[in-house]
Amino acid sequence: MSHYEAVFEIESKSDAEAIRLLVERAYDALREETREIDGDEASPSEMLEQFEAIRNAARHPTPGTLTIHYDQHDEAFEKP
Repeated sequence: MSHYEAVFEIESKSDAEAIRLLVERAYDALREETREIDGDEASPSEMLEQFEAIRNAARHPTPGTLTIHYDQHDEAFEKP
């Protein structure tokens, strides 16, 4: 398994705005992809709800840190 990590220090209003935009776009992309997979009527997934909480927090510009972890597994997806 490979592990990747990105740490964003939010030290200014411009940093906070950049993080807000990053989180908004990630949330929108995730929402659209899950909608395409699950259909329009599906309830939000736990992952989407977690991203929504982060998106809402990023709307209030304050100093802080955003850390993204990505653990990549060695196996491939099952073929449909």
